[in-house]
Amino acid sequence: MYWCKIARTEKEFEAIARLNYQTFVEEIPQHEPDPSGMRVDPFHHENVYVIVLKDQELAGMVAFRAIRPFSLDLKLGPVEDLLPEDALTGLLCEVRLMAVDKAHRNGRVFYYLARALSDYAYENGYGAAVISGTIREQKLYNQLGFEPFAETVGTGDALFVPMVLTRERFDRSVAARFKQKRYSFYPGPVQQTELIQQAFLEKPISHRSHAFEVMLERVKNKLLGMSGADYVHLLSGSGTLANEAMIAQLYVLGEKGLILTNGAFGERLERQAGRWGLAFEVQAYEWGTPFDKMEIEKELATGNYSWLLMVHGETSTGMLNDLEAFAKMCKEYNVSLCADCVSSFGALPFSMDGVYLATGVSGKAIGTMSGLGFVFSNSEIVTSDNIPAYLDIGLTASQMIPFTMSSQLVQSLENALKAYEKGARYTLLKNRMNFIEQEVKKQQIQLLADNHYPMIITWQENVFPHLAEDARMSGFDLHYKSDYLVERGLLQVSCIQPDFEDAWSKFTNWMDNYRTYHSE
Repeated sequence: MYWCKIARTEKEFEAIARLNYQTFVEEIPQHEPDPSGMRVDPFHHENVYVIVLKDQELAGMVAFRAIRPFSLDLKLGPVEDLLPEDALTGLLCEVRLMAVDKAHRNGRVFYYLARALSDYAYENGYGAAVISGTIREQKLYNQLGFEPFAETVGTGDALFVPMVLTRERFDRSVAARFKQKRYSFYPGPVQQTELIQQAFLEKPISHRSHAFEVMLERVKNKLLGMSGADYVHLLSGSGTLANEAMIAQLYVLGEKGLILTNGAFGERLERQAGRWGLAFEVQAYEWGTPFDKMEIEKELATGNYSWLLMVHGETSTGMLNDLEAFAKMCKEYNVSLCADCVSSFGALPFSMDGVYLATGVSGKAIGTMSGLGFVFSNSEIVTSDNIPAYLDIGLTASQMIPFTMSSQLVQSLENALKAYEKGARYTLLKNRMNFIEQEVKKQQIQLLADNHYPMIITWQENVFPHLAEDARMSGFDLHYKSDYLVERGLLQVSCIQPDFEDAWSKFTNWMDNYRTYHSE
């Protein structure tokens, strides 16, 4: 299989030097022969090398650098003076040394290189790339999207054309038609199945209409059946909005509470509660560490708290906290339990019985478009003039539909909920997590949290330090760029995307190849 990565090891740099020699000394007489059979670029320590491998063998490479002056600056003067206007909208880099081993010149490797280079440069803020392209490969460079911007340079058999490539030019090129299929392991947004997409092809209907009211009631009944709660309030917005609406009810209570944290989203609840000026204490635990139930029960037994706020499915660690145990504990000490279930609701069956308030969302495990938040309750919520109207879930109880809500979002949610008939989606997600667990064991990967749930897992990237970046260059999008993951060097894999089985099969094959490559 062909796959891409950034070159980082001495072994890779030696292979690059040999390919450079074969291409730019033996094939294109640009440099003098050397008995070593290797050609190290003068800008080697400034270059970033994108390479394509066939299993364990170097098939092709391209280098780029952003430090000025470029080699083309030295030949032509500042290239900005010659570039078209559309190439001056971002940072510039120079592409160097594009070469493919003769045994792999089937077109595919060039296209892999161009796609990987375009993606990497674009994601690192470069708006355009310039290159000295050998005149004998002009047709190929044109197929990759490069276009000349100055007269030919060089002499004899080493003639080169100054060319430029932008993201837009690449997207219009022949190479762009050779699309590398991308596989997402993100925990959202979720790619839409045809059934769910169908809702967005329908004409929208008024949220004031009887048809909308009937559809919304069907959706609410389904959500209540899944949750075991007595009431559910739908809001147009994200899970963060749903949590704000839940915390707003704690503001109305005006009493002191306890917040539990063992991950990024528990810490986010703490920050949200702080913005509301709530009175609370925090029991903070290391990320991925279970809550100490005895310690927390001792704290609740003091009678100092009227509410407890926690995350059920902690997305940042993949850990499932024990909602049922805390529901029983809170009931015993007359404490109102509030839970962020944004990541867990729809991922596995559980009951919200005994929970005062809990949140969910249309995206994530349910698998439809983001845009609808849920607040579940087991008590009737009345409206309050002390909180912003848009966060007042009491209004959704008294007026049913107080604000504009997209009929297409509601319909897509209803379509997605059909997958839960007879527990089918729960079974699907559980089976997918089993696949992940088997691979994790096989690759000897240590997870950040043991008590995970069928939605997402987290591990330290130092197992394979550059795995996420290399996987992305080969078409596999792991979740690793969120700030809270970057800060701790974590990466994640979620099983909620509709093409998970196909994606996981290809990714595990890639992982086997990747591990073998790095173990040699």
